[in-house]
Amino acid sequence: MSKPEVTTTRLDDAARAGWLYYVAGNTQDEIAAKLGVSRQSAQRMVSLAVSEGLVKVRLDHPIANCLDLAARLKQRFGLKMAEVVPTDPGSTSTTLGVADAAAAEMTRWLKTEAPVIVGIGTGRTLKAAIEILSPIDCAQHKVVSLTGNIAPDGSAAFYNVIFNIAEKIKARSFPMPLPVIASSPEERELLHAQPMIRSVLGLSAKADVAFIGIGDLEDDAPLFVDGFISRAELLALRQAGAVCEIVGHAFDRNGVAIEGLTNERVASALIPSRETATVIAIAKGQKKMPGIAAALKGNLINGLITDERTAEALLADG
Repeated sequence: MSKPEVTTTRLDDAARAGWLYYVAGNTQDEIAAKLGVSRQSAQRMVSLAVSEGLVKVRLDHPIANCLDLAARLKQRFGLKMAEVVPTDPGSTSTTLGVADAAAAEMTRWLKTEAPVIVGIGTGRTLKAAIEILSPIDCAQHKVVSLTGNIAPDGSAAFYNVIFNIAEKIKARSFPMPLPVIASSPEERELLHAQPMIRSVLGLSAKADVAFIGIGDLEDDAPLFVDGFISRAELLALRQAGAVCEIVGHAFDRNGVAIEGLTNERVASALIPSRETATVIAIAKGQKKMPGIAAALKGNLINGLITDERTAEALLADG
């Protein structure tokens, strides 16, 4: 007797259960509750994901809804690439799933034989993605930091990941030995005038691909919590209409850079040109929504890795 055909819907269900079990770390009881099925059904779904070869290092069956959302994001916002991962209904993590997807996208670029320049931003999501990244020997590539790597107290900025990725891929790395935000516009200009810094800034502008995070500007904003700006500066940015920061630069809801304030002291590189580079933001969740929407409206990015819930909210927004 031939093996019965497995429908696409059943594979979707199995893939979703497999993702919740193997990636999100849910128990079968938790999967059953989240998917509204019995524990026995959840167990069968996970078993089907394994027997159909869907579970390897990554989930190997693209969930239909995720594919549809990614296609709609690309069409709506004119993106070069978009990837949507499943949403774990019970998780509050801002990195779960998207970090795995980002690591896979990085690997795709790094496995190319032709030399590429990879621009790297900073943040918790990027750090999580690089921790997942498998070691690759690709000396033909260059990795350049888009942000300064010096914290206000003179220590290495904790979420600057240029050294982490360079160690993983054995490629030449170009850190930016600058504070994220200089003490004055004059200091920034003086720092940017240094030959070594000019060289790194020039390389960042030539990036073929850039991976960036999107920072929110709520009370626990990364820029504030990590000590790069004061609470007064955070409040001033919000009063001026800022909703997010990307590589230290603050933007309003339409993706327009805020005039003055901390923006005139940001020592980081500019976001690479979307005309010449694939600029991929890795972000998900309600707190990130205003920033992701701003980045899309302002054409600050042309690539996005996010989750189902965020993608649906972006597409539903006007």
